[in-house]
Amino acid sequence: MFSEYREQVAQLKAEDAHFAQIFDEHDALDAKIKRMEAHVEPATHLEIEQLKKQKLHLKDEVYIRLLKAKQ
Repeated sequence: MFSEYREQVAQLKAEDAHFAQIFDEHDALDAKIKRMEAHVEPATHLEIEQLKKQKLHLKDEVYIRLLKAKQ
């Protein structure tokens, strides 16, 4: 996620515990969604959609923090 911001992501993860938490939570949700979609982990369509919305919200928050750090 955000490969063009690799350096900023690494720096923010080291300096900002909340940023590290939301970034890691996004990655964990992504992995969980993939397992659910592959039918490795049981889930309903609604559960998957709710997790996707949560993941998108986290991605937006990560991006906003990246933009603020860039200023």
